[in-house]
Amino acid sequence: MRSSHLLRADDGTVIPPERSRHANPPISYQIVVRGELSRRYRAAFEDMTLVVENGQTTITGPVLDQTHLHGLLDRVRGLGLELVSVEVAPHLPTSEGADGT
Repeated sequence: MRSSHLLRADDGTVIPPERSRHANPPISYQIVVRGELSRRYRAAFEDMTLVVENGQTTITGPVLDQTHLHGLLDRVRGLGLELVSVEVAPHLPTSEGADGT
C-alpha cells in the first residue's frame, strides 16, 4: 500500500486499514434511478429503502464508506439501471423496518 493512501490520525500516526474502516458512522445517501423498481430489487439493495414515484426509484440508506458506495453504484450498473443522481440524503428520522412502500 502506498503511503499516500494510508489514513493518519490527528497525531500523525498511521491507522491500520482494519481499524480505519467503519471508524466513522455511516452517512445516508439517496441514489435515484430511472424506472419504477419492483419488490424483487429489495434483495439487491439490502438495508436500503426503495421509494417509487413519478417513474423513478429513490434508494436511500446508510453507506459505510466510499468502497460501500462504489459497490452500490456497481450494483446499479450491473442491474442495467439508469442512474439519475447520487447525493447525501437530508437528515431523516430513524424508522427501523420501514421499507418506503
